[in-house]
Amino acid sequence: MSYKYLSLFFVGLILSCNKDGNDGSAVVQKINVVEIKSENVPIFSDYVGQVYGIKDIPIRARVDGFLEGVHFKEGTKINKGALLYTIDAQPFEANLASKRSYVSEANTKLAFANSEYDRIKPLADMNAVSKSDLDGATARKEASEAELDAAKAGLKIAQIDLSYTEILSPITGIIGKTLAREGEYVGKSPNPVILTTISEIDIVRVQFFLTESEYLYFVKEYRKNQNEGSSDKDVELTLVLSDGSLHNYPGKVDFIDRGIDASTGTILVQASFPNPDFVLRPGQFVRVRAKRSEKSNVLIIPQRCVSELQGKYSVFAVDKDNKVVSKEIQIGEKFNDYYIVKSGLAENDRVVIEGLQKVGTGMQVEPNVVDFVSQMQQINQ
Repeated sequence: MSYKYLSLFFVGLILSCNKDGNDGSAVVQKINVVEIKSENVPIFSDYVGQVYGIKDIPIRARVDGFLEGVHFKEGTKINKGALLYTIDAQPFEANLASKRSYVSEANTKLAFANSEYDRIKPLADMNAVSKSDLDGATARKEASEAELDAAKAGLKIAQIDLSYTEILSPITGIIGKTLAREGEYVGKSPNPVILTTISEIDIVRVQFFLTESEYLYFVKEYRKNQNEGSSDKDVELTLVLSDGSLHNYPGKVDFIDRGIDASTGTILVQASFPNPDFVLRPGQFVRVRAKRSEKSNVLIIPQRCVSELQGKYSVFAVDKDNKVVSKEIQIGEKFNDYYIVKSGLAENDRVVIEGLQKVGTGMQVEPNVVDFVSQMQQINQ
């Protein structure tokens, strides 16, 4: 009897398995795929650049002394002419008073010399005094005038030195961190000479480097546009920030350096970009993007669909029978988070985009066509 019941148990188990598995066949897995499309694709080149203010002015102590006051808040906007620092003015005030006394003394000497000259000149004209007496009076008068001029020059220098004890902002811009605090001795090395830096960043400069071949390419494109009478003869530049987003304002090339650096084989290029919202700051690293060309009707594929092994690229595609096949492809330039497909795929081919580790060649699947949303386009919007 036990064998009978055991046989019935196995028969029931087999029937149950067949019922759950559609008569023993494997469950068809649903897989997300994208259809390959052709588009017109702009081709860009990116270059690492560094941001500078349109003006970056180091604020220096032009006289030495003890710092009495710091009159600004670091990292804020400062207007032209605003008081930034004050240096102890007492030594300069004393020097100014001394120079004024020299001017007074020189004025007294000149007055005496003029009086003597005015007395002797008429007498000399009447030959009542010797010629040598007139020459002596003339020399003393001229020497007193020169001494007064020297005293006045010394007074002016003293006034200028005193004015340097109040350090004013030469431009309107964003001021940086102060490198000296109240009570420090400034103006002489090794003490701080440069106290801070102010940057005007309504417009910023971005400097980057081109290789010799890249430089030649852009020069030829520029001349080609000129010969074709294009109204847009300048290469429009875009900044890509560290988070992948694009700066809102395009830029233009200011200048290309006079020569190529023989040690690096590169040439310096500077471009300017509007920066009204002050997003860009001096010292920031960015990518400068320049449009090289535009390709028409090229196949593109999301980068996440592509696998790479030892320099060879492949994808999992779904054929007309809904079976997975592995295809080796050749890729070209990158465009946002796509690759340009040079060969290996055709338009409307279906390519697996999710669950690549779950599929294999020959596997029967149920393809679910989805639209790929470019993350780069989302960031840039």
